[in-house]
Amino acid sequence: MNRVKLAVSQWRRELPDLDLLPMEVVGYLKTSQLITKERLDAFFKQHGLQAGEFDVLATLRRAGAPYALTPTQLYEALMLSSGGMTNRLDRLERAGLIQRSPNPEDRRGVLVSLTERGRDLMERIIPLHVENEARLLAPLNRDEQETLRRLLGKLLDGLEGE
Repeated sequence: MNRVKLAVSQWRRELPDLDLLPMEVVGYLKTSQLITKERLDAFFKQHGLQAGEFDVLATLRRAGAPYALTPTQLYEALMLSSGGMTNRLDRLERAGLIQRSPNPEDRRGVLVSLTERGRDLMERIIPLHVENEARLLAPLNRDEQETLRRLLGKLLDGLEGE
């Protein structure tokens, strides 16, 4: 029996009149998120990255050519503090995956861009990352995945609207 089912069965025994559906749903969401994070982190580690570093590289890659954004655009896209972003950028720059250069549109600003090595890495691992995510979702068929996507999207829209 998984942890969520065990906890709910115990609460049902102790407080049989309590509607436990919200607790059960949130428990499944939290536990699924933890397992997903562990498996994604293991994938990124295999490729010499941390999850946050992958997020930076993926954000630059999906921005399209020339694969460059300002640090502000990056930390807004990733919902990070500027200090957290600076640490990630420092590590990625040392690894030769990104470069910082003067922003031609703002003399005081900087552009962060993928290096050729960074682009090559992303071109190689993005398909593998999507395959890994597909394995995580394999217990659900395609229709169930679509339903889950729609429901989680609706939930997130409601939470962000509060």
